Amino acid sequence: MATLQKDNLTFLEIVDICDNVHLHRGPTSLCDVSFNSEVLVPLYLSESSDSPVIGLLRPIMVEQLLLEDQTSRKNGTAELWSFRLDASKYIELRNGTTGPSVSFRNWLDTPSKRTNAMKELCERWRDTGLFPNVCGPKKWRNEMYPIYSDPFGIHDYPLVAGHEDGLNFAFEMERSACALFGVVTYGVHLNIYDEVLQEDGQRSLRVWVPTRSFTKPTFPGMLDNTVAGGIPSGMPIFDSLVKECMEEASIQPEAVKKYTRAMESCADLNAKRASTGWLQPEVEYVYDILIPPGVDPTPFTPKPLDGEVESFEFVSHEELLKKLQAALFKPNCGLVILDLFIRLGYITPDNEPDFMKIVNRLHGGFDYKIW
Repeated sequence: MATLQKDNLTFLEIVDICDNVHLHRGPTSLCDVSFNSEVLVPLYLSESSDSPVIGLLRPIMVEQLLLEDQTSRKNGTAELWSFRLDASKYIELRNGTTGPSVSFRNWLDTPSKRTNAMKELCERWRDTGLFPNVCGPKKWRNEMYPIYSDPFGIHDYPLVAGHEDGLNFAFEMERSACALFGVVTYGVHLNIYDEVLQEDGQRSLRVWVPTRSFTKPTFPGMLDNTVAGGIPSGMPIFDSLVKECMEEASIQPEAVKKYTRAMESCADLNAKRASTGWLQPEVEYVYDILIPPGVDPTPFTPKPLDGEVESFEFVSHEELLKKLQAALFKPNCGLVILDLFIRLGYITPDNEPDFMKIVNRLHGGFDYKIW
């Protein structure tokens, strides 16, 4: 296979756009060494010494949570947060690491209690305009996202209210506010494509690529995967994909269920520094539909439905590379396109010198073990 031509961004630079946070744990703290070694404070689910870590807080958020507890004390209401911040006086051993930490107070001991507390907090911040570029009225999504004790564990959910013991599900919160707390979010991404063997033996690939609506609150007008969306709280992963296929692209559930193949997942730790400065670790569940040869392609032809997509274009491999290397894709969607090229054998160790770095970064775990 001929060497791929890269006139603009390299493939590794495309990964860097999205996976742009690099963590380092020193003797007393965790730092984001990508941006002036900013100290990041782990957020734990409870005050217990064996509590799981569920997020990462920037200094501005730690300061805000301290203010929240001060306000609660003045008002005579229950404080939400417990702090271990002065490492010179108190270094707590947690999961083999040392350093400052913040956690939910122990009275917030059920998913329902945590959900209610976060709902009040995030809605109040929205209404008072505290973080307008993240969860202000124009950014508010009115979607609840699940947060899990183990971000790589099972996606469960309480089937009956009040019966929440033993679940990985920890609580749920407003989608737009997730980046403030550095919690892991999840999405489903689908590529619909065809591949034809030409007379000269070369393969010809085409992928359906949407242009995002120019009115979307995030990344308006950028390119996306054929279908992509977040996984709402309480909805199974594949059901989320089926829903998004119909809502975004008018792809009927019957076709999705029959022809979709689950491929793998991609994970990235995205700081989004250029826009909001907030951390957003994400896991994308990746699916493919290879349009069957010799069949009517109409059921696999996406059409805008809910207003989130301006238009769809069936893009050739060569044109797709140009758009990708021109940074026209929403950053995490660019990673999914890279992953598709690798899985189909268009990017290989023979034509890409950074192949192993790219593969490892696409399927990393955002250094979760050192949070």
